[in-house]
Formats: sequence, C-alpha cells, structure tokens
Amino acid sequence: MTTDEQRLFTTTAVAAEPSLLRRVVRELAAQDIIVLLYLVGLNVAALQALPGPARGQSIERVFSSLVFCVTTLVIVRGGLLRHALFAPLMYRVAIYGTVQLSYFFFASFLPIVNPHAVDWHLYGLDNALFGFEPAMAMDALMNTFTSEWFAFFYFGYFFVLAIHVIPILLAMRNRRVLNEFALGLLCVFCLGHTVYMLVPGYGPYKAMAGEFDHALPSGMWVDTVMAMVASGGAQKDIFPSLHTAAPFFIALFSYRHRRSLPFRFTWFITLFFSLNIIIATMFLRWHYVIDVVAGLLLASFALFASVRLTRWEFARRAAAGLRSSWPLFFEDRPDAGR
Repeated sequence: MTTDEQRLFTTTAVAAEPSLLRRVVRELAAQDIIVLLYLVGLNVAALQALPGPARGQSIERVFSSLVFCVTTLVIVRGGLLRHALFAPLMYRVAIYGTVQLSYFFFASFLPIVNPHAVDWHLYGLDNALFGFEPAMAMDALMNTFTSEWFAFFYFGYFFVLAIHVIPILLAMRNRRVLNEFALGLLCVFCLGHTVYMLVPGYGPYKAMAGEFDHALPSGMWVDTVMAMVASGGAQKDIFPSLHTAAPFFIALFSYRHRRSLPFRFTWFITLFFSLNIIIATMFLRWHYVIDVVAGLLLASFALFASVRLTRWEFARRAAAGLRSSWPLFFEDRPDAGR
C-alpha cells in the first residue's frame, strides 16, 4: 500500500468513526433513558418549588445528581473509560445509586415541591372502593406481639432489598437476569418517587392520629422503625407504597426465575417476607389500602415492562453490535442476548 493509499485509508477510517455524542446516544440503554427522565423531572420540580433555603439546597442536590449521571454516561457509554472494574462500578453508582440516594432528599424536597396533603382524599377512596380502612380495622389487634411482629418485617424491607440488589448488581453474570431485575427495580423507584410529588400525604399514623383507640406499644422493633422513619424517612411518601412495590416486585421476579439458582430456594421466602411487609405497612398505620393497591400494580407493571424491554434491548444491541446493556465486571463484549 502506497503512502497516499495509507493516508486515504486512515482518513476514511477516522471519518467513519462516529463522534463521541453519536456513540453515547447509540449505546444508551432503556434504564439510562428512564433514569435521565427521572432526574430531569426532579430538576424541573425543584426549579418550580416554593422559594426558600430548602429550594436552593434541593436544586443543588438534584442538579448534581443529573450532572454526575450524564457525565458517567458520556464516559462509560462513549467508551472513554473501559476499565473492567471501574467502568461497571461507576455506571452502577450513576444509574442505580442516584435513584436510591434521591429518596433521602425527599424529606425537605417533597414539602416544597407540593405543600399539600391528600390524606383524607385517600381515606375517602378507601371507604368508597373497599368499604373499610385496614389501619383502622386492625387497631383492635394492636398489642406488643403483633406490633413487634409486623415492625420486624417492616424493617425487613431493607434486608430483602440488600440481599437482592447488592449480589445481583455486583456479581450476577447472567445478563438477562441482571437486566430484568435492575430495569424493573428502577421502574419501581423512578415511577414511585415521581408519583410521591403528585400525591403527597402523611399516612394514617399522622393524619388520623386521634382516630385510633390503641397506641403503638413500645418495643425493640417498633422503636427501631419509628426512629428510622423519623430520622431518614421522606414523611410525605405514601402513594404508591414502595414498601409494597419493591418487595413484591422482587417476589414476582424470584418466582419468574424459580427454576434457576438461587431463586429455586428463595422465592417462597421472599414472598413470605413480602406479604408480611405489605400487611405491616397498614398495621403500623403508614399506608392506606389504596397506597398498597397502587404498589401492587406498580410492581406488576415493572415486571411486565422489564421483561419486554429486556427482550427488545438485547435484540437491538445484538443486531447493532453494541456493548452490554449493563456492563459486567471484568468483561466487555457485545450483548448477544444472553
């Protein structure tokens, strides 16, 4: 090959190489779009919030999350960082971590985004649609044993999340299982957090405090839950019930994959915990039954959407020769739908 031919070949190859922006856009996956839309929504809500010190702090937090997410997508999806450890880790922190972390902004964020509370509307819906309010009906069953039982499972929500999220995001090698799980859980949290801003409320524990005949008895698990909610809870985060949606999604997901390990031995345990957590949300007076129904519907939709989006995503990436939807640790190859 002559010098002129080499120069022409090099020029053609460079011209054929897509720009960084094109590479990033082409490599984006469904979860990237969902999280970006969610973070943009938080920024729009913060900009329209009530003026004051909390507004400035909220804008700073949600804008920083958006910048970090966009920067990570440019670096990882654009191929600027291909390190087998740091690229997948950075991607997981940006996509899943920012969504999970955003919940801890909500204690100061929700009151300025939507200062209203619709508790009595939700209570009216419960009575109109179901004819009763479980939190009120279960007041007669309140004692030390029952309150401790359900407080233990309410706290167990975090255990159920942790033992699934951490191993699956960090160690799962089955691309399809990883994609379905992560995409579904992101749908649960992104949609749930967004609706929190539209339907704010405090729950029966606060809104209907004077309507109960029995107070919650003090106990190790009850006191732990009460302290946890007081210190880290978002306070107006009731509709839909994510204490219902997240564990129920995990239970549905585990049942779907019950023929493979470890779900073959864990799906029924996860379902048992999930059902107790759901009852606990009403027994401990945090949620109305309409919140729980919305959580069940959200979990079912998330599983339905994650399965179909994963199927579509894998086919698209395989046809275009794109890299993994979720980059695996110590491995980087085109996603063949496995």
